[in-house]
Amino acid sequence: MNVKLIFLLSGFGFLMAIATIAWIPANAEPIFWLVIFIICAYLIAKNCTGKYFLHGLLVSIANSIWITAAHIIFVNTYLVNHPRELEMMSKMPMPTHPRIMILIIGPIVGIFSGIILGLFAFIASKLMKKKAQEVKV
Repeated sequence: MNVKLIFLLSGFGFLMAIATIAWIPANAEPIFWLVIFIICAYLIAKNCTGKYFLHGLLVSIANSIWITAAHIIFVNTYLVNHPRELEMMSKMPMPTHPRIMILIIGPIVGIFSGIILGLFAFIASKLMKKKAQEVKV
């Protein structure tokens, strides 16, 4: 398990945590995450010798910690800049407690995105091994 790599790659989550509070709108966020997932998958496949899926999962869980913490700390600024999320929260249980809702939803999103990043990393490892085998021939 490459804990150092997981921590370093979670830096993307830290940057996104800060950037999504006020600068990156919700409709542009998936594009940023796609680029980040591709970069992380490549770096995991390149720097790890196994457990690619688990590395991707743990990177996203670490990302969700950064993002959840930042969104809880700066909840008012976040919700002002993300009216769609505010509207969704108003229809959920505890609509008057956005911090609690973020605390509940953040890790769930982290796990689901971790499954996606884990799959990206696993696929990248297979593609890189296949390419390495082709180069040797």
